[in-house]
Amino acid sequence: MTPSSEVPTTAIDRERSGFAPAPDLTAVRRGEGIVRVPTPFGPPAWLLTRHEDVRRMLGDAETFRNGWSTEDLAGGATRDPRQLSGERSGNLLSMDPPEHNRLRRMLTREFTARRVRRLEPRVAEIVEDHLGAMQRQGPPADLVAQYALPIPSLVICELLGVPTADQGEFQERTRRQLDTTVGEQENVALGREMLAYMTGLVEQARRRPGEDLIGVLVREHGSELTDAEIIGIANLLLVAGHETTSNMLGLGALALLRHPDQLAIVRDEPEQVPAAVEELMRWLSVVGGGSPRMVARDVEFGGVAMRRGDLVVVDLPAANRDPGLVEDPERLDVTRAQSPHVGFGHGIHHCLGAPLARAEMRIAFPALLRRFPDLRIAVPFEEVVFARTKAIHGLEELPVTW
Repeated sequence: MTPSSEVPTTAIDRERSGFAPAPDLTAVRRGEGIVRVPTPFGPPAWLLTRHEDVRRMLGDAETFRNGWSTEDLAGGATRDPRQLSGERSGNLLSMDPPEHNRLRRMLTREFTARRVRRLEPRVAEIVEDHLGAMQRQGPPADLVAQYALPIPSLVICELLGVPTADQGEFQERTRRQLDTTVGEQENVALGREMLAYMTGLVEQARRRPGEDLIGVLVREHGSELTDAEIIGIANLLLVAGHETTSNMLGLGALALLRHPDQLAIVRDEPEQVPAAVEELMRWLSVVGGGSPRMVARDVEFGGVAMRRGDLVVVDLPAANRDPGLVEDPERLDVTRAQSPHVGFGHGIHHCLGAPLARAEMRIAFPALLRRFPDLRIAVPFEEVVFARTKAIHGLEELPVTW
């Protein structure tokens, strides 16, 4: 293909089509696979849609860098899309080795399978509390507001030591930060508010470290980490740790309700639940693309000449429905053998909290379906409102009855 400087950009509609990837993205994957697209933050970017290409790019941290600045880009940029708050320090999404590895090593032990298993009884308590509240209130209920949203929020807030009294305000702030219709000025203000809040949590932990993640970081690595790094780590985990899982719980419940045979397997066959979680992650792919990477050196990729300073983005939903990944990828099959999907990303930036997210889904899906065996959507499917203005795919609400 022609060099990047000579390739015109292609307008791509990345809005999802219900559970499926955007039709434009599916067409790209079936056709060229890699196209040049405009971005809202300045220069255009190469867009990857095929599973093999996406995994290769995400797995090559030397050629495709996260730790770029706007000055590094060919063509410049008006803003940095990776900045989830006013503080970039500690934000693993905008870092490369060796700094990335240094911070990730400190965090990895907090998200090991063994540590997550210790959290599972508390996750189960939170799930049962919300199911009990729904049952006492009686139908109808909004499964998003009453179940899917609060459970991951409470889990991650407890993990990080966010007081219960602050959780409602935090949830609303993060919702606004991930709303793509929010203007630049408000987005900056929200980032500053979050930064100020997290600063207070870290200052409190410096004085009296608890058993939460921030307290552990202060107690075990306090001399190695600056306050700014701890703030950045905590802020990233707060935003990423509750919005993604909550959207998976809401969207996943809807997907199962639309596929009663698959729902019955998740409800009645506990041994199939881990595979069901992986299949839902593949089929739904709530995270669209992750952070843009910058090409660090000229490279030919899939027949495309990419130049140093170019940006590269991926579409995970299109990649996860690639026939090169699984047979009949459009079909939801919770008994499918686990595939190397990219729902949690891949490579050194593979989702740090994936073990916790998996545990929450393994507990929350079957518990919901067992508590309410007659659960059903309370409105016609066509009236279910998908969230179209959020960075993470999900539902605005899900009215259910039983």
